[in-house]
Amino acid sequence: MNDLVNTYLLNDTVGRVVTAAVGVLIIVVLNRFVKRRLGGRIGDNDNRYRALKLMDVVGSILAIAMISIVYSDKLGGFTVALGVAGAGIAFALQEVIASVAGWLAVMFGGFYRAGDRVQLGGIKGDVIDIGVIRTTIMEMGQWVDGDLYNGRIVRIANSFVFKEPVFNYSGDFPFLWDEIKVPVMFGSDYTEARALLETAALEVAGNLTDTSQQTWHGMVNKYMIEDARTSPWVTLAFNDNWVEFTVRYVVGYKTRRGTKDLLFTRILRDIEASENRVKLASATFHLVEAPTFKVKIDRSES
Repeated sequence: MNDLVNTYLLNDTVGRVVTAAVGVLIIVVLNRFVKRRLGGRIGDNDNRYRALKLMDVVGSILAIAMISIVYSDKLGGFTVALGVAGAGIAFALQEVIASVAGWLAVMFGGFYRAGDRVQLGGIKGDVIDIGVIRTTIMEMGQWVDGDLYNGRIVRIANSFVFKEPVFNYSGDFPFLWDEIKVPVMFGSDYTEARALLETAALEVAGNLTDTSQQTWHGMVNKYMIEDARTSPWVTLAFNDNWVEFTVRYVVGYKTRRGTKDLLFTRILRDIEASENRVKLASATFHLVEAPTFKVKIDRSES
């Protein structure tokens, strides 16, 4: 009798394992097939990424559902066992649990999404993947100047969203305010210098004024924030060495370096064409008058 019972239990266990394994394998194969077809049909990178991530989530849910159905009559005792071990598991996996909670906060709290440019835990770069445990970032900066990739891929635990500030460069307002400083020599034509800089800023960076202003109005309606100027703006100050003009403008978060290059090139060209009415200043020293030295030669020893 015992042999029959043992044989039945063994056959039942093997049957459940085989059924669950075959079901999960079928789900994995179908999931990969659908992902391959979707990847070839969707041209937009953002939509393709979201569709593939959705298929991964759907596949995981179906696999869990398949296993739950196969072992549905065993879940009662399994739940009791999990309840006993729950406290120990929670303590041992507290960082993992915090990362899963961080993933939920990221997905439903609007911290960032794939494709955003962010700074997390001192790491700046573009989000290329958001996993349940970690966020993957293509890093920029470090030994590379400007907003350029350096080639390193960084994976950061999602629990960081609860521990440190999250800087998002492309969230509700996908623009940045940037500025350059132009030192001009005393005695230059300051009116012409201001007009020169304003014209350069408008022609190089003024194309985003209307778009950025409309986006900023949406920010004003959504948050407790004052209205701000998004059109190019030139201000003047001076110190002991020169007159300093500051050119402030709005730029797309991915084109900051290129826009600054175009702006500097245009300003240099216009200043050189001003026939010395506007002169750039530099930290040079002019010897106005040589001091007088009195030299006394003692000839008593000769």
